[in-house]
Amino acid sequence: LGGLRIIKAFCAEEKMNKRFNQVNSSYRDNIMRVNIRQQMAHPMSEFLGTILIVVVLWFGGILVLDYGRIDGPTIIFYLVMLYSIINPLKEFSKASYNIPKGLASMERIDKILQAEVEIKDKETPEHISSFEHQIEFRHVSFAYTDRKSAELVYVLKDINLVIPKGKTVALVGQSGSGKSTMVDLIPRYYDVQEGEVLIDGINVKDLAVHDLRMLIGNVNQEAILFNASFKDNIRFGKTDATDEEIANAAKIANAYEFITKSEKGFDTNIGDRGGRLSGGQRQRVSIARAILKNPPILILDEATSALDTESERLVQDALEKLMKTRTTVAVAHRLSTIKHADEICVLHEGRIVERGTHEELIEKKGYYKKLHDMQQV
Repeated sequence: LGGLRIIKAFCAEEKMNKRFNQVNSSYRDNIMRVNIRQQMAHPMSEFLGTILIVVVLWFGGILVLDYGRIDGPTIIFYLVMLYSIINPLKEFSKASYNIPKGLASMERIDKILQAEVEIKDKETPEHISSFEHQIEFRHVSFAYTDRKSAELVYVLKDINLVIPKGKTVALVGQSGSGKSTMVDLIPRYYDVQEGEVLIDGINVKDLAVHDLRMLIGNVNQEAILFNASFKDNIRFGKTDATDEEIANAAKIANAYEFITKSEKGFDTNIGDRGGRLSGGQRQRVSIARAILKNPPILILDEATSALDTESERLVQDALEKLMKTRTTVAVAHRLSTIKHADEICVLHEGRIVERGTHEELIEKKGYYKKLHDMQQV
């Protein structure tokens, strides 16, 4: 249903109907087989129970009438006892269906609930409440394990970079060059295999994860919003924020106007994942959320790449206001958005191949110049 527009555009209705029928028929047949067995269990157990009573009554009757070995009241008492046992035995047949069904559901839920948290605080972590000097990548290498070959595939190789407080550093380069991975190492979403990431000279592995992430604000390419009101989404990182603070954050993010024009203002529900908003509006709400948290370190991961020109201009204006007093690490494909960065680092195949200001990199006529020329209209 989600891909209905594409199915119609490529005239693939028949193909998708076949696929749906194949999956649906298989599921229906399995469910039918289970249901038939389940529904047959009760009459079958009743039938077998009745046969058992008839056999016992017949055999007991012979013993009473022909041989006189047992008297009448004893055989009746015996039959009552037998009938009392049959009902619990029938319940076992139902349990034999319900228990595996429940276990299958529990197994799926446990995969999520019992998933191990790989990033943990060490036993005695260092606590930090402010950011004073710099972020440093010192000989950082990061790799993931390939599922098929079980070999390490390096995404970042020997990265050395210092980001002083209050400066803006931009990361550019082709898709897959390691830009997003690099910024994910700062809030410690992953741990490095080699080298270290330092904040004010302290390795992020030695810091309390909560303290570290309280210093950082994120604005991502895909604005992750929740099925709640504008107000709840904006104050997500600061639950004790006043209405005035929320309104000021929205104004700085260029979001105040469209929020106040909505049905219930800041109390308007924005739908699942912000589905009632346009891309530019979603992004500005996520910027307002970052502004309200007021973090000293800001990570922008391609924050404007999915927007049209007008929305990009509004979002870029909001980002510039947000970046003024903060240490910013920005990942960008559109070079126009990071022209004014204090330093631009060009990544290629996991290494920093060029660095400098926009003008310096243009003069070098290297990889950055080539990227810049490709984007010129």
